[in-house]
Amino acid sequence: MLIDMHCDTLFELKRNPGQSLIENNLSIDIAKLHKGGYLLQNFAMFVHNSEGTDPYEACLELYEIFQKQMELGKSKIRPVTTVHEIEENQKEGLLSAMLTIEEGAVCRGETDILEEFYEKGVRMMTLTWNFENEIGFPNCIIDADGRRKPFENTEQGLKPAGFEMIEAMESMGMIVDVSHLSDAGFYDVAAKLRVPFAASHSNSREICPHPRNLTDEMLHILGEKGGVAGLNLYGAFVNPMLTSGEEECRREDLLKHVHHMADAGGIECVALGTDFDGFSGEGEIRTAADLADFPEYLHKSGFSWEEVDKITYKNVLRVYNEVLKQ
Repeated sequence: MLIDMHCDTLFELKRNPGQSLIENNLSIDIAKLHKGGYLLQNFAMFVHNSEGTDPYEACLELYEIFQKQMELGKSKIRPVTTVHEIEENQKEGLLSAMLTIEEGAVCRGETDILEEFYEKGVRMMTLTWNFENEIGFPNCIIDADGRRKPFENTEQGLKPAGFEMIEAMESMGMIVDVSHLSDAGFYDVAAKLRVPFAASHSNSREICPHPRNLTDEMLHILGEKGGVAGLNLYGAFVNPMLTSGEEECRREDLLKHVHHMADAGGIECVALGTDFDGFSGEGEIRTAADLADFPEYLHKSGFSWEEVDKITYKNVLRVYNEVLKQ
């Protein structure tokens, strides 16, 4: 079984209104999730807050798309907010879908808006994307020409509103996601939170020295806090020889990250966070269906079946059990 902590499929469905989650030409649809052996897919409401639209309103639009797709696919997939609901869906042979947010700017720095999205079913939020917002700073600058300039931002972390936001998230039972967040912000979150947190789609910076990945120290801290990091399939975060996600991402490259992440943070901190539909490319794993043999591949690389189960779904379920209100 598989749990994937991050995909951008809702954003792609917004850009391609003729597509449906039932079946499409994207990386994720219901048919592909079934073929891949999925238990649950996290669906991120990703907001690109430089597109001239209000992030809050843009997020509400994505929420409506999620609601529509869940209604269309209700005989095969249903939304969840607790581990109990995941287990009930599994008993009925149904896929589960958990709603998340990628870009904390949607909350406008207001915990009341965070509460609103919690009531709509959101159970994890990525604090930043590639822009400064009311919560804090990313490990990236986007210049006037729209070019990304990643760097290790060790000086600018959470803002006062950011500390209030993560305290509210902990209180209500929403998982804090530090992918995209600055290095300084990571350490602010680790110092403040009393519960596990996630880097939903980040790899090892030791294996691929990109600021979107986690250092060994970060992985160690994440593991000590009981958190998880999701293996990202975007080529530029996997292999230092790849400069974009348009190039081939190989299973053997992914394995280097999995083994190193397990060494640095412990087997309990490794999970999956594919970032499907957030990039395009010609890798060996192009869709959710292509992950069907990934557990076997992990096992053949030296992991026990117990460890494989932790990586592919049990570690995430543990975090859900510890953080989400049941």
